[in-house]
Amino acid sequence: MSTFLNTDMVALILMCAVATFATRIGGYMLMARMKSIPPRLVAALNAVPAAVLTTLVAPAFYAGEIDIKIAMAVALVIGLRFSVMPMLLAGWCIVMVFRHLL
Repeated sequence: MSTFLNTDMVALILMCAVATFATRIGGYMLMARMKSIPPRLVAALNAVPAAVLTTLVAPAFYAGEIDIKIAMAVALVIGLRFSVMPMLLAGWCIVMVFRHLL
């Protein structure tokens, strides 16, 4: 067996899968028991996508080179005006141009 698929790694993957499943099903079961959802909980749940996006973007911006930082800044400006697809295409194009030229 390869070093990646040894028994410790398989056990770790299985434990992570069980933990992920437990947190997801636990949240569903908790929400299913509620008769009505409080407004503060709705507001908190609406903030989750922004928090997840921040945890994905911030490390790339911090650790990335100048091409990544410029692409993210341009994508932010375009994202404020247009939808998601033009934002993604602009960011991708800028990174590709910088990587091709540098």
